[in-house]
Amino acid sequence: MAVDNDTVRRIAFLARLKVEQDKLEETKEEFNKILAWVEELGEVNTDNVEPLVSVNNETLTLRQDEVLSGHISEEILANAPAKEYGYFVVPKVVE
Repeated sequence: MAVDNDTVRRIAFLARLKVEQDKLEETKEEFNKILAWVEELGEVNTDNVEPLVSVNNETLTLRQDEVLSGHISEEILANAPAKEYGYFVVPKVVE
């Protein structure tokens, strides 16, 4: 599959890329190189290769969720610049 100048313009528009007129031919060649490389990947034998889910074979260590302390809202609000009724007071952001 080869890319022409019209296709380069369309791809650039969709990707919100600014491709100058004098760089159009160079960009077309780069796109064609990328497509040739992708086609080359299709020739690789992957029959006995398991799909890769992660590059890391380690499993994450999970911990049990436990509530260790509670009812400390006064301590949490102690450094707040403004508080009211046990909540942070912030500037209005929606009109």
